[in-house]
Amino acid sequence: MQQENPLRALPSVNDLLADPRVAELEAERGHALAVAAARTALAEARESVGDGGEPGDLGARTVALAGEIAAPRLRRVLNATGVVVHTNLGRAPLADEALERVREAAAGYSNLEYDLDEGARGSRQDHVAPLLRELTGAEAALVVNNNAAAVLLAVAALAEGRDVLVSRGELVEIGDGFRIPDVLARSGARLVEVGTTNRTRVEDYERALGDRTALILRVHQSNFRIVGFTDSPDPGTLARLAEERGVLLVDDLGSGVLPDIGGEPTVAASLAAGAHLVTFSGDKLLGGPQAGIAVGRADLVERLRRHPLHRALRADKLTLAALEGTLGLYRSGRETPVLRMLGEPAEAVRSRAERLAELTGGRVEHTVARAGGGSLPTTDLESFACALEEGLAEPLRRADPPVIGIVRDGVLLLDCRTLTDDEVEEAARAVNVCRSR
Repeated sequence: MQQENPLRALPSVNDLLADPRVAELEAERGHALAVAAARTALAEARESVGDGGEPGDLGARTVALAGEIAAPRLRRVLNATGVVVHTNLGRAPLADEALERVREAAAGYSNLEYDLDEGARGSRQDHVAPLLRELTGAEAALVVNNNAAAVLLAVAALAEGRDVLVSRGELVEIGDGFRIPDVLARSGARLVEVGTTNRTRVEDYERALGDRTALILRVHQSNFRIVGFTDSPDPGTLARLAEERGVLLVDDLGSGVLPDIGGEPTVAASLAAGAHLVTFSGDKLLGGPQAGIAVGRADLVERLRRHPLHRALRADKLTLAALEGTLGLYRSGRETPVLRMLGEPAEAVRSRAERLAELTGGRVEHTVARAGGGSLPTTDLESFACALEEGLAEPLRRADPPVIGIVRDGVLLLDCRTLTDDEVEEAARAVNVCRSR
């Protein structure tokens, strides 16, 4: 006698929707989600039965799958990597003051492009430009969505169809394969390479300057260093050359340093040295949201503002609100989370690592943290981590919240320079939950 195909015993999607638990799910969270979860549950059941297994409780599985499907894809994680400005983990964590400004701007309407004094249309750039002028000494400022966009807009507005001089040692790759030559090509300007990889002198710029030259672009080597037999002119020397020859000097600083940090060039110092326009990031060492900022001579900033690309690259209200909150910290002399983590004494980090090891049965290991985000590439930050078994790395990535550490030499390290005191407790709970499964 022929045995009945066990797949025929599985319910249809409509039958599964009639399960009281799934029906309740559908009533609370909608038909589309319930159907998607039911179909996935049935697909899993068919695979299980085909392998000789059981279909399981399809109603319960459908409800569980609905929760997984509807869960946010962009999630908060605990950064235990020791990389302070971690590009893959969202770069700079925002200060409470910045988050509050975002909440206020997002909760209702705002005066994004409305002048409250005049009762007429205003500019979205007016909200943070005064703070940027105050903190950098620039005549004017403009904000776009990231620093690559700021460089693209600057070159397009100031040098389209003309030559831009860049040292060969500064033709950097910004990240994810995005290179300075590519940015210049998209801007409509013509790249002219000067000097060599390790040595570029002011005479190299002088020889390359011609009637077609619009500007000199100086690009900070933010994510690497060339050491040994090297040479490059300082910003002041290039600024004097640019003035003498009637061209512009644009200084791309990348990391966005306002105070002195680890020898990184500051925005104010670049402007004081004579750069006509300086571009930098909002979400690296500045410690704010993803943004590209251009500061400098008022007439040049205005040319950027009026360029057609500006509208495509401009920052939204949430970015501007977060940036305003971040810059407010600098005005009042307080630290961003990034500056706090970079400057925190090693003993305070050790204390957190000891606490985490105590809660998890791990051990404290001396390690080295990094600034990250393409900044301070040669700076080692003394740090301490809680060392755990390597097998916890994957389950911790799937925890709630996920905990992201570093696997090194067969050990999982949870670096405590990038964990707060409260996050140590959360990480410990996640470890213990993963072990109990």
